[in-house]
Amino acid sequence: MDDRGLTGEEAARRLSRDGPNVLPAATRPRPWLELARQLTHLLALLLWVAAGLALLARMPSLAAAIVVIVVLNGVFAFWQEHRADRSTERLKDLLPAGTRVVRDGAAVVVDVADLVVGDLVVLRAGDRIGADARLVDAHHLTQDESMVTGESRAVPHEAGDLLAAGTFVISGEGRAVVEATGARTSLAGISRLAESATRPRSPLTAQLDRVVRIVAVIAALTGVGLGGIALALGFDLTQAFLFGVGVSVALVPEGLLPTVTLSLARGAQTMADQHALVRRLDAVETLGSTTFICTDKTGTLTQNRMNAVDVVTTAGTVVVEGDGYEPVARLSGDDRALALVAAIARAATACVAGRVVDRDGRWRADGDPMEAALHCLSLRSGLDPGAGDPARRHPYDSERMMSSAVLGDELAVLGAPESVFGVCTSVPETVSAELTRLTGVGRRVLAVAQSRCTDEADEVPHDLELLGLVGLEDPPRVDVGQALQACRDAGIRVAMVTGDHPATAAAIAREVGLLRDGGAVVDGSRLPEDDAELAELLDTAGGAVVARVTPAGKLRIASALRGRGHVVAMTGDGVNDAPALREADVGVAMGASGSDVARESADLILLDDHFGTIVRAIELGRATFANVRRFLTYHLTDNVAELSPFALWAISGGHFPLAITVLQVLALDIGTDMLPALALGAEPPRRGIMTGRAARTIVDRGLLLRAFAVLGPVEAVMSMGAFTWVLVDAGWSWGETPSAGLLAIASGTAFASIALGQMANAFACRSTATPVWRRNPAGNRLVLAAVAFEMLLLAAFLGIPPLADLLGGSWPTPVGWLAAAAGPAGVVAVDGLVKTVRGRARPSGPSAPDVGSRVPARTPPEAARWTTTDAPGGVG
Repeated sequence: MDDRGLTGEEAARRLSRDGPNVLPAATRPRPWLELARQLTHLLALLLWVAAGLALLARMPSLAAAIVVIVVLNGVFAFWQEHRADRSTERLKDLLPAGTRVVRDGAAVVVDVADLVVGDLVVLRAGDRIGADARLVDAHHLTQDESMVTGESRAVPHEAGDLLAAGTFVISGEGRAVVEATGARTSLAGISRLAESATRPRSPLTAQLDRVVRIVAVIAALTGVGLGGIALALGFDLTQAFLFGVGVSVALVPEGLLPTVTLSLARGAQTMADQHALVRRLDAVETLGSTTFICTDKTGTLTQNRMNAVDVVTTAGTVVVEGDGYEPVARLSGDDRALALVAAIARAATACVAGRVVDRDGRWRADGDPMEAALHCLSLRSGLDPGAGDPARRHPYDSERMMSSAVLGDELAVLGAPESVFGVCTSVPETVSAELTRLTGVGRRVLAVAQSRCTDEADEVPHDLELLGLVGLEDPPRVDVGQALQACRDAGIRVAMVTGDHPATAAAIAREVGLLRDGGAVVDGSRLPEDDAELAELLDTAGGAVVARVTPAGKLRIASALRGRGHVVAMTGDGVNDAPALREADVGVAMGASGSDVARESADLILLDDHFGTIVRAIELGRATFANVRRFLTYHLTDNVAELSPFALWAISGGHFPLAITVLQVLALDIGTDMLPALALGAEPPRRGIMTGRAARTIVDRGLLLRAFAVLGPVEAVMSMGAFTWVLVDAGWSWGETPSAGLLAIASGTAFASIALGQMANAFACRSTATPVWRRNPAGNRLVLAAVAFEMLLLAAFLGIPPLADLLGGSWPTPVGWLAAAAGPAGVVAVDGLVKTVRGRARPSGPSAPDVGSRVPARTPPEAARWTTTDAPGGVG
């Protein structure tokens, strides 16, 4: 390589040939197409059809209201998706603005976009690599590659090694020749992977589409059938058509879309309060369906604070107990061993450049975390901050696997035990035994030695006196074991997916309780070629560890587990994680330590980088899932009561008067029912929600039976009974046509009965297992407020003459109010009876918690965090 670098003329020619050193712009759908997609999904299409039919039925106000609902929801969802899909654009932020190169024999700073193949780049500590380049010479150069490879340790490099764009130099210096720029760099390859990974369809979206299809078919068939019957009963064609259309529109759940959206939004806000920031609303529910978590190690399961916890001396072992990088700690051990710790710490600190510094009252690492931990050990042993500053330092060398420094007339040496032992005069058996013990529990162990140094020849390590060993760890987070146990209780499998060494990763996994008997430890370079075999290998109750994993490997793992039927949450913090985060059902990025790329690719951002926060978010996701089931039950129950009057009218051939009008049905759906449904979407978690696997089906046989065979029929019978009672009390007989005034009073009574029944239904839907009278009504104050407002609306709909005339009902008589009041009583009584019978049939004991009660006050807070909601599996 010519030390003069390229000429300016040659650099310009290559720039013209290859183009600027910038990452290719990601292909993105046009914003208006994305907005159109949000306005044309299945539920939105159903509402658009309903709005059109409302216009045909001469109800323009209703049509306008439906359009507003669809547009507001579409714009909100579009904004969320638009922000989430900009992840590959943030890759550009990893490239430096300028970089030093040699051109025409002189060192100059050029814009990173002007780097070309063949440029000679000058590298120093702190520089970020602007393009893929190969080292031509290096002086103790170490590099942080974690953003690209996922490996957390500093990586030493020598001449001939390839440096990836986007990484940066930790220490040392060197020169490298650019080999690839722009779209040809490894960073651009990761960009293409991230762009090619498609977001999977969320379980909520799939199941809501199923509900929409069922409702659409029922509404269409009912409208056509009743329209035909109306025509047969003597209606003219126009009247029959408008009647059928009105019934179809009335049966469309106009309130479902905003209820779902606002419920998810509230779940997202609750998660944010728990340090989990949701970027895509449907991820709230998907989290609740999670069955497999692929988690990183550093900073998620551990504290990301390297700590010297064991010092092995020739006189014994000293245990160091301290918090993070705080210089105050408790050292415990034999007095003779304690006396030797300072010498070991002083020698080790001399060999490294990393230090701990006090910033804003908090001690932090400045430089490599492991090196900072050694400096922290020296402070904890009582040495002055500058006690380990050497006259000369020889940084870590990968060939001899040690670093050294000159301290006065002594040579201090720090390195891998096997390398340092080889140049020591003797190694006590007790030290060798402690080395075996420490490596067995996952410690990173360094050996410290010294010798006399009187000239430069003595700076080559030989005939050293072994001072001892230092065992370092990145301590696990305090409650990560408890969080992992909560995952096991919830039927959630967990795998550690990391770039670290298999032995280190496995030791940490065992320490925190992730890896147990029967678990799997897999080297990322030896993953099974068959995806089904890979998924089977990782899908074990004993936990799994995948070490030395590549970006493509993480992508395969997410895809394989999803192919096995799992709902996968994947954590990540580096650029390399972006493709896998998008492939997983829920991508989880680190907010404190992660890259912009990972955060923009993720559905969930952990503001505290804590594994326990994922589990709390899953708990809240399950609660949201249960709440979706609650308000769906509420809505479907109402539909039964609303459809019954039309069914009776049709079956009787018009001999039984139509109890409620189409506009009254719409007043129930958009007026009185909306707020209680939203309040049910805010029901707090209950005990048992993290017991057993999550329910995967929103609309199942149990929900349909409860709505269509229990609650709905009760409301229908009570409302039709109240309607009939008022008519009969006024002298009506079968087949007669009641007067307009009597029909309006009876219709108002039926309307009041349904509305009051729905008020009781709101309380009944708070639990699938506990009768209303056994629950604290103040447990969800929003339901109380919603029901109170519903009463005011009911009074307005029946008591304000213009509004009552528009809807077709009027204020009931005292007899009518008495009959209407029987509706909620009937709902509460029958619901309680069914729950009591089911409760007696349910097995008792530890496996069947009291699903209707809150976590008892005696439960410790740390236990209550993992024991919440309403029914096993979260179906409450």
